[in-house]
Amino acid sequence: LLDSATMAPRQETRRPPITMEDKRNIQIIEWEHLDKKKFCVLGVAMTMMIRVSVYAFTLIHTQLQVQKGKSLYQGTFDAFIKILRADGVTGFYGFLVNTFTLISGQCYVITYELTQKFVADYSQSNTVKSLVAGGSASLVAQSITLPIDVISEHLMTQRKGEKLGRFHVGNPEGQSVVAFGQTKDIIKQILRADGLRGFYRGYVASLLSYIPNRAVWWPFYHFYTE
Repeated sequence: LLDSATMAPRQETRRPPITMEDKRNIQIIEWEHLDKKKFCVLGVAMTMMIRVSVYAFTLIHTQLQVQKGKSLYQGTFDAFIKILRADGVTGFYGFLVNTFTLISGQCYVITYELTQKFVADYSQSNTVKSLVAGGSASLVAQSITLPIDVISEHLMTQRKGEKLGRFHVGNPEGQSVVAFGQTKDIIKQILRADGLRGFYRGYVASLLSYIPNRAVWWPFYHFYTE
């Protein structure tokens, strides 16, 4: 190659080759490196965006699961059309209660990081730290999420003039009531039927699902980065 100014042969500058050691040198961002305010605000905003994008399908999925046979919907597309005709776009987004689960995501990360720091006083093994921290974070997150999910799922099964779940809200004419009224009505019915335990139906099964999952996932993450 020739230099455009002097027309003399130009020496080519080569970058040093990337070695396997360079590829494995992955930067780990620790809790103390984070801007906590930005993390909380942006974390909630990002989770909210994801929630908005998938909630309609979660609602359809729930209603298809609890209906008797094909008494109400023939399938996913049929459910989408019928909900849209009956309630409009807002019929897919009555999820004000469900948004409270955004708190659990932040609590999960905070619990994970703080537990790691606590365990570090007793062991420097990333496997041990992430195993204990992942399990603890899931325990805290599920304890917050499950009652909200129970209420939210009962609200998802509400249809005008239809009873898809154990509980039903609405006025005598069969018309649905406002969102806050529905939530209050569902909470009262759960308390009346099952007491406080009603908000933790399936709690043990939930913990047995999430705690081992997260407890195993995080050690593999550290194994990969190392």
